[in-house]
Formats: sequence, structure tokens, C-alpha cells
Amino acid sequence: MITFQTNYAAMVAENNLNTNNNFQTQTVEALTSGYRINNSGDDPAGLAVANQYRDQVAQLTQGVQNGNSGVSTLQIIDGGLNNISTMLDRLQTLATESATTTFTGDRNNINVEYQQLVSQISQQASNIGLNTGGTFNVQNQVFIGGGNSLTNSQVEIDLSGPANSVDATALGLANTTVAAGGTELTGNTVRLDAPGATFLGNAGLGASQTFTFNLISNNAATNFTATLTAAAGTSLTEAQVVSSLDSQLAPYGITAQVGADGQIQFGGGTPFTVNTATNDLVDPIATTATGATNVGVYNAAGAPVWAAQAETLTFQNGQGTATVNLPNAAGGGTLSSDIATINAQTSAIGVYAVLNTAGTGISFQSANSFTASTNVAAGAFTAAGAQTVTAPSATASSTGNALAAVTAIQTALNQLGTVQAAVGAGENKLQYAIDLANSQITNVSSAESDIRDADVATEAANLTKSQVLQQASVAAMAQANSSPQAILKLLQ
Repeated sequence: MITFQTNYAAMVAENNLNTNNNFQTQTVEALTSGYRINNSGDDPAGLAVANQYRDQVAQLTQGVQNGNSGVSTLQIIDGGLNNISTMLDRLQTLATESATTTFTGDRNNINVEYQQLVSQISQQASNIGLNTGGTFNVQNQVFIGGGNSLTNSQVEIDLSGPANSVDATALGLANTTVAAGGTELTGNTVRLDAPGATFLGNAGLGASQTFTFNLISNNAATNFTATLTAAAGTSLTEAQVVSSLDSQLAPYGITAQVGADGQIQFGGGTPFTVNTATNDLVDPIATTATGATNVGVYNAAGAPVWAAQAETLTFQNGQGTATVNLPNAAGGGTLSSDIATINAQTSAIGVYAVLNTAGTGISFQSANSFTASTNVAAGAFTAAGAQTVTAPSATASSTGNALAAVTAIQTALNQLGTVQAAVGAGENKLQYAIDLANSQITNVSSAESDIRDADVATEAANLTKSQVLQQASVAAMAQANSSPQAILKLLQ
């Protein structure tokens, strides 16, 4: 049928031209953007999958940064641990130097450096966050991503708890010292190390306190009283107390110091007993009515209350034997004369007698191990026969503190090594996780590319195709539009 009202051919050509124009537009869009999917209509299902891949890549990319930051943090911690290890080596050197009885220097000088290093260990532990309760003294979690669950997407580095703390307290070094040990007053309850504490102020009235020593000087028993006084309106600090006592006791070979428990203590190889008294009821240096026997040396306790009677005492050590014959009261025996008689015979072998803390009996002391015996009871000793000699207390002998410090430092080194191992293992775990995340980024990006990215070769071919089809559509449409003109021939 020939008609010019409806030009079907032109309409077909127009539709195909629109289709070809759209095809060419999509092809140009793909080539210029580089993506096959530029809007949801291009591939709805593929776009949903590609978006999941892109989100996973974004998570992994940030996760890699998290991991690298974690590695850097652990490396900083590791450097701090190495520094603490170096300080422990120095502490071991100082402790070993002080742990020998042949050391002739001042152990207090060694202890100054020792205590500063102990304090520095705590400071550096705090700086790297591994002090007790510190920033990294926790269960650290670094989120990397890429796992099939939140748990599998993060790396855990357990540095929590006391076992992973490296401050002086956690390492067991806070109360160690390499100074010569000291004897504390029995029953004393006063601490001198409380922050800001002062003593002998007596509520502004001022007061004094005495420490009376029964000791050996020039191989003879004597006594000496060290006195500390604060004028009205003043008081003494911990440092002033120790300094004053040291200056007064130095001629007798006795030192004063503050022990790990904060109490005053006295040390040295000089045989002594000590008592204290004060008129200060507010802030005394030590509790009154207390005393002590030097436990930093070998000692044997005599009868609590001496009784003069004829007896023979025998003392023996590696230097020889000393025999002492004491008279009874009728023979002129008194407590002071017996002490003098004993020391006259025993000083040659380094064994000495001094008044006990109560001042009613005798304390026998020596820097070296010795044996003691008597032929009667209730004289110089309570019982007849061999007497019990007590070895120096580890914390009161000249080397006891240093020996304890050697052991404590070794334990600290072992604990530090455990922490270093945990930190090193954490670095490796993070590096493995980073390597996996980088691999996942590569592969997931490739999977996203397969869906989203344009195939340039295909799209280039499609562009050529679309251009030819467009040109053909235009030409065909022109022919279709000219077809109705043939009807005019029929009307001529």
C-alpha cells in the first residue's frame, strides 16, 4: 500500500537512529570514564557486587595504615625496652660491685646512681606506655579488616597485666638497694619517707630525740648518744635526720639510712646495740621505748639480766681461741668490769661484748662467724655449754642488700625478655596481617575491575560500530523521508 500519511520507514529509521545515538553515547561515556558501569542502569547486579568490593578495598587500605601505625608504635616500645635493658645491665654492674665484702669504697655513693637508674626505668616505662596501667599495658587491638568476622579482622597484641609492665615496681626493683644493710629498731612504726613529712616539730613547740649506742670503739666497750633537736617553730626533714645522724655516728663506723619500709636503720660492722627516746609525741623520728641489736654481724645473745659469778667463757673463730675467766660478785665482778675483761681477751680475734638493748646484760658480736660456750648457767649466758650464734641478716649485712639486688635484677631481666618477646611477636603478627591485607587489596581490586572497568578494546570497536550505524541511520532516514515524494508522480 502506498501512503504519505504515515511514513513507517522514516519512523523505523528514526527509532534506530535514537538507539544508535544512545549506543554511541554509552560507548563514549565508557571510553571517557574508563568504567563499564557508570550508573545503576548499566548493570544493577554487577554494581552491587562492585560496590561491596570497593568498600572492602577502602577498609583494607585504612587497615594497612592502621597496621603500619601499630608496627611503628611497637618499634618505639621496642626501642624503649632495649634502653631499659641497657639500664638493667648497669644496675647489675653496680649491684655486683657492692656485693663483695672486699669493696672498700662507699656503698652509699654506688646506691645514688643505682636509685637514679631505678627511677629512670619507671620514667621510661611510662614514656613508652608500659608502666603499670599505662597506655599500652592493655590488650591492644589493631583493626586490619578483610576477615570473615570482626574478630578475624583485627590483630591482638596482649601487653596487659603486671607481667607486661616494665616500671621499677613491676620489675621488682622499686625497693632494692645496693647500700650496706641496716638494723631497724624493734617495734618502730614511724616512716620517714612520707611525702612532705617533717619531724620533731611537736606541733610548733620543737623537740629532740636521742639514739644511745652501746658500741665498740678502739677495741673497748663504750657508749655514745646521738641527739637531734628542732627549735620551736622548726622541724627536721628526712634528709636532715639522716645527715645529722651520719655526721655524729661516722667516727664510730656506723651509718644511718632509711630502709625500704621507710624506717630509720643503722648499719656497719661495728658491734652495737641502740635505744631511742624523745620528748616529741607528735612527729618523732622513731617510736620510743624501742631498741635493736646490730643484726648485720654475727651475734650471740647473753642472759637478759647479767649475774656475776665465777665462770669461764670460750670463744673461737678462724683467727684463734680466746678464754675468759670471770670472777663472782665477791671477787669484784660487775657488768661493766666483765664486759671490759671479755673485750680485753677477745678483741684479738674480733669478738666483742657490749651492753644489750636493755642495759642489763651482754650482747656478743663479731664481723666473722664464731662459737661461744660457758661452763655455768645464769651468768653471762642463760644456759651452760655451747651458745647459739646468729648469722648476719641478709638485709642488714654489708652485702646482703646488694646480693638481693643481684637476684632481683636477674628476675627483672627475665621479665623484660618476656615483654620484649611479646612486642616482637606483635610486630611480626602485624606485618603478616599487613602483607595479607595488601594481597587482598590487589585481588579484590582486580575483581572489582572485572565488573566495573570498561574493556577499552571492546568499547573502541563499539564506538566505530555505533558511528557507522548512526551514519547509516541518518542516510536511511533521509531516504525514507524522500519516499512519499514518489506519490506526486502518480498524480501528474
